[in-house]
Amino acid sequence: QVQLKESGGGLVQPGGSLRLSCAASGISFSLYNLRWHRQAPGKQRELVASITSTGGNTNYANTVKGRFAISRDNANNTVYLQMNSLKPEDTAVYYCNAEFRALHYWGKGTPVTVSS
Repeated sequence: QVQLKESGGGLVQPGGSLRLSCAASGISFSLYNLRWHRQAPGKQRELVASITSTGGNTNYANTVKGRFAISRDNANNTVYLQMNSLKPEDTAVYYCNAEFRALHYWGKGTPVTVSS
């Protein structure tokens, strides 16, 4: 049974930091490209960051470039999203996604609220 479980979300003040984690089970983790997406209230889900299976390449949405960092630990089947200099517009539910060829798996999300 495949499971992706996000954690680390919460309430943070503008300018603060959070680190999200996504622990995977039931897949050959090191084969999968991994992504973080987010969905704000009333908006479509958007891709935030991605990392290739080996961790050799990362990409970021322009809105988070320079503030967020994606990384992975293949030994522990976990992908991370370090979020710094958070802004109110980063408020959303954050989802991790694992992709290998035609296989796509999603977690249930972790909410992040940036507010004073």
